[in-house]
Amino acid sequence: MSDKMKVAVMTGIGGMELTERDIPKPQRDEVLVKLEYVGICGSDLHYYEQGAIGDYVVEPPFVLGHEPGGIVVEVGEDVSYLKPGDKVALEPGKTCGHCEFCKTGRYNLCPEVIFFATPPVDGVFQEYVVYQADLCFKLPENVSTLEGALIEPLAVGFHAALQGEAQIGQTAVVMGAGCIGLVSLMALKAMGLSKVYVVDIMQKRLEKALELGATGVINAKEEEVVEKLQELTGGVGCDLAIETAGTEITTRQAIQITKKGANIVLVGYSKSGEMTLPMSLVLDKELTFKTVFRYRHIYPMAIEAVAEGKIDLKGIITDVFKLDDVQKAMDYSVQNKADIVKAVIKINE
Repeated sequence: MSDKMKVAVMTGIGGMELTERDIPKPQRDEVLVKLEYVGICGSDLHYYEQGAIGDYVVEPPFVLGHEPGGIVVEVGEDVSYLKPGDKVALEPGKTCGHCEFCKTGRYNLCPEVIFFATPPVDGVFQEYVVYQADLCFKLPENVSTLEGALIEPLAVGFHAALQGEAQIGQTAVVMGAGCIGLVSLMALKAMGLSKVYVVDIMQKRLEKALELGATGVINAKEEEVVEKLQELTGGVGCDLAIETAGTEITTRQAIQITKKGANIVLVGYSKSGEMTLPMSLVLDKELTFKTVFRYRHIYPMAIEAVAEGKIDLKGIITDVFKLDDVQKAMDYSVQNKADIVKAVIKINE
């Protein structure tokens, strides 16, 4: 094995370039992973287009990518859980372990978290990465590293469903049929909900939602969402709404179409960070809002759901690019948002 690896770096807004770096060596509690697939996330595209998300500002050269799957090639002295040849999915956030949130199990809220591809921490659009062994989750024989790369977004979907206290027998609606909307749909179906409706304005994404098990879909460009969902639910409304689009209009619709006493889970970030909502209606219906920031304790559950065939992660993939074509991959993803559901980069052959 060469001592150098290819790394794709963001050189500025709209610019990507391949370079070489030394392959790192694992410490006692770490493993060296040869990456095979890394998903392209909406946050990667946002950094690529805008150079920042809120207070997180890219300072080039910067490595994007936080959805990795790969194969262990070397282990540190203290690592017994993993061995060379194991397929793994990497949970991309390292937490401090001693703050209030870590100690109470809510480690996704740790203020000291170090997260792949969140400035100033480099991501994993590269051939190898050294990582903490206990954040590398072994994949069963029948789960590929391609699916391993998509465990990260699937974890968001499961966290949303759990935050909403999803239960068998409920009727749910998912606002938005992008990647996170679709994994939320799949998580709800895996948790036993038989009636899940999906709303979007992009027909291709709605068709994908139907392929993945949606009970019905609504194109908000063509139909009045609240009226249609009232019709589909026999005038009763939904027990649970998961909002992934991050817009004021879809959040208002979620408030209107849920039953009294329902849960609404907010996953999507709005562009401005602010919304004006009909709070009198929220109070009258005694709705409960839950929010999602990444996930916690989800990887084992998500991997098991894929291994047992409850979730078809490959079904959301629409485009695969080679690492050598990373500039094309990012540009195409930005320019074809209506056609791409989930794109991934194939790192190694």
